[in-house]
Amino acid sequence: MDFEKTRFNMVEQQIRPWDVLDQTILDLLFHVKREDFVADSQRQLAFVDTELPLPNGRKMLQPKMEARLAQDAGIQPTDKILEIGTGSGYLTALLAKLGKQVVSVEIDPAQKERAAANLKKAGIANVTLVEGDGVLGLPDQAPYDVIVVGGSLPVVPQELKNQLAVGGRLILVVGDLPVMSCKLIQRETETSFRETALFETCIERLQKFEAVEPARFSF
Repeated sequence: MDFEKTRFNMVEQQIRPWDVLDQTILDLLFHVKREDFVADSQRQLAFVDTELPLPNGRKMLQPKMEARLAQDAGIQPTDKILEIGTGSGYLTALLAKLGKQVVSVEIDPAQKERAAANLKKAGIANVTLVEGDGVLGLPDQAPYDVIVVGGSLPVVPQELKNQLAVGGRLILVVGDLPVMSCKLIQRETETSFRETALFETCIERLQKFEAVEPARFSF
């Protein structure tokens, strides 16, 4: 399999048409090898427009979704980033290449170790992996310039908004099937936030919240 040709086709046929036009992001997709973040048996599927299963039964986001989150978060080279849900570590690697420091929280200890191995193999050194339930963030290490949530939630947790620095951005997918929306929340002042709906999409629930009924869900 010609990985570079397939990677080029992924960028041109899947990612660019999904309004990922930032050249820094597009270049990064050629630099960070997605096939190195999947199981050996999945390497030829790493560029397919689908959510690939992870060893723990969870799913790796579609390539276009990972690229769009990385782009729309507006990451700057000086940014401190919190990621909720490490998964394979691929999105983590993109964030780390864009920002200064990434703290990524993964609830599954075995998946955390797999992600750590993937990041090490990719030469990513500015990531701290933390085992735990990150839905309420990591307040002891706040504030963050960017918070990225790798699974959907029924509502936007106020706790995550509170951990943003002024000018910081929170990007996540909220809602319930069949309609969810990717939202960008920016902290304008200590007490005010601006929320923008970016696009409609559906991704799986953040782990631990898959079976929670919206009416009974609260932070």
